[in-house]
Amino acid sequence: MPDLAAQLRITEIFFSLQGETSRTGLPTVFIRLTGCPLRCAYCDTAYAFTGGKSIPISEILEQVAQYAPRYVTVTGGEPLAQKNCLMLLKELCDAGYQVSLETSGALDIGGVDPRVMRVVDIKTPDSKEADKNRWENLELLKPTDEIKFVICSEDDYRWAVGILQAHRLNDRCGVLFSPSQGELDARRLAEWILRDRLPVRFQIQLHKILWNNEAGH
Repeated sequence: MPDLAAQLRITEIFFSLQGETSRTGLPTVFIRLTGCPLRCAYCDTAYAFTGGKSIPISEILEQVAQYAPRYVTVTGGEPLAQKNCLMLLKELCDAGYQVSLETSGALDIGGVDPRVMRVVDIKTPDSKEADKNRWENLELLKPTDEIKFVICSEDDYRWAVGILQAHRLNDRCGVLFSPSQGELDARRLAEWILRDRLPVRFQIQLHKILWNNEAGH
């Protein structure tokens, strides 16, 4: 039997629209775990690095159920930095939700329940954390997973295209290219993608347009 008394440190649980990935726009419950071993230059959730509250998995499930959602996203911080995250993901799947995990790509994704859609970052040089990429994760990707690049500059873009092509990422799963807000004009990135006919999904973070990245959205 699973130990539903096992705890996770949680920064927030909230109901909003999914702002990224192929599920953009869908009403979703977000579970934001506390803590992250990375310090990306463009991080917009530094408030989740510390603090939070330790909550049993049973209580997390109760809070999620109050919203009667179809979709649940576990995010951070870096969710996989807490070992009980794997148990939480399994319990959410068992409860019948369509579950996604947003992870930095720096930690092993192999233990994640196969029912979960894993959204895995590949950190670019301008993130200042490209040396943390765990390239072994690429071999574990399923067609239902997605890879995300946050692009900060034209140099970042060229680097990302090289990785995309070298690893044939679009043959593994969906690939997302996002402009880093305040660093790269979204229209420029869109034009580069069209010019180079890349097999990727361009995305702008919907939640930042609607709520200016306020906590709880």
